[in-house]
Amino acid sequence: MSLARFAAPARSDVVALRVRRAGPLALLQDAGRFGVRRLGVTQGGPADLHAWAWANRLAGNGWGTAALEVTLGGLELEVARDLQLAVCGADLGASLDGQALPLWQRVALREGQRLAFATPRAGLRAYLAVAGGFVAEPVLGSCACVVREGLGGHDGHGRSLAEGDVLRVAVRTPSGPAPTVPDDERPDYRAECRLALLPGAQIADFAGASLYAAFNARWRVDDRADRMGVRLTGPALRCRIETLVSEGLGLGAVQVPPDGQPIALLNDRQTIGGYPRLGALTPLSASRLAQCLPGQAVRLVALSPERALADYRRFRRGFG
Repeated sequence: MSLARFAAPARSDVVALRVRRAGPLALLQDAGRFGVRRLGVTQGGPADLHAWAWANRLAGNGWGTAALEVTLGGLELEVARDLQLAVCGADLGASLDGQALPLWQRVALREGQRLAFATPRAGLRAYLAVAGGFVAEPVLGSCACVVREGLGGHDGHGRSLAEGDVLRVAVRTPSGPAPTVPDDERPDYRAECRLALLPGAQIADFAGASLYAAFNARWRVDDRADRMGVRLTGPALRCRIETLVSEGLGLGAVQVPPDGQPIALLNDRQTIGGYPRLGALTPLSASRLAQCLPGQAVRLVALSPERALADYRRFRRGFG
């Protein structure tokens, strides 16, 4: 019997980037891992959906294409072949051969050039998308990298990039000119942000004074923040319910533990939880929160489900 039928399929992708210096956290993220929370497997995907989507659009990629999420900077890449890419999101002092790399636009790179990220100037996470998209083997239907669960990423094992790693890309040349990003689509990550929140099932169980404080106080982003969630510090919120039978947790769920300090849950959150919830941030507000550095001020703003859905549909229409 011929062994040809058992041979691995020929790869159409190529090595496009080599890691010369690894930053603290650089992860490959597609749109996320869905349909598996019943197994206790979390979502993953880009912490800032907005910047990730724009980077892919500028690079000429469709929705869901894997891009690189660079947190805090410190990453240096060598270009292994000519390619086109876009970097959106946080200003991490990105440079190409020592010269400032323009953000929020498509850029052509040549083989041998060095792309480096320094430290945060505004925002926390930058997204690097390459024309054609990064290529990695999917795990449970997605290459979204979740380090805690050891799933996805460039190697399938949930690892952050390390020195010596290579990134493979299905390189292609985008057709037509790159779109222009409107000014109002480029957030000022230094500014105090207003986070839209959909009130949840337990909101009536919070004391009236706590509800007033929740939506009128200025909250600060705590240094206890990662891809699982972000703790907010401010007035202690009091709820008549101390614990619940564990419920499923969606993106942006705002839990209030006994100390009264809310925790907004992000992409790598646990799948169930038993603390009462004020509600849930909209996906775009969760994205905005993911760009906040410790100490930044945020405010919570109640939003109706109808308005939240209309806003999200408007956002998605721009990306197909």
